[in-house]
Amino acid sequence: MIVLDLDRLVRVCSLPISAENSLLKIHSKGKKQDMKLFVGNFPFSTTEADLQSLFAPYGNIDSVTVVTDRQTGRSRGFGFVEMGDRGEAEKAIEALNGKEVGGRALNVNEARPKNDGGGYRGGRGGSQDDYRGHARQPREPRW
Repeated sequence: MIVLDLDRLVRVCSLPISAENSLLKIHSKGKKQDMKLFVGNFPFSTTEADLQSLFAPYGNIDSVTVVTDRQTGRSRGFGFVEMGDRGEAEKAIEALNGKEVGGRALNVNEARPKNDGGGYRGGRGGSQDDYRGHARQPREPRW
């Protein structure tokens, strides 16, 4: 395992470096963590440049993403802003959450991690064994 301390490389244990067992850990001592912000309820006409200029007064911005519809390419009215400093991000949340932009009150908060299980699954809307609280009825074989 190798530990990177941003200033120097320190070898912790003597593992051979290969694709299977090389691990890199980056420790940023004294540095503040970056923070990803969810920005919702903005007008569909809002662009990444608009969000960039909205958040720029509050600190350094690492990235800006406006989520768009796959089929139409139109904005879905929400996006994400990544800021390099947690303190600056919290100031942006305080200042911009509830602020009116284009006739809509922004919803700004810390982004939650993406959970698995999203997307279209098809089917009839419920689970296969959806008997509304009743036990599943046994079936006779069809042969």
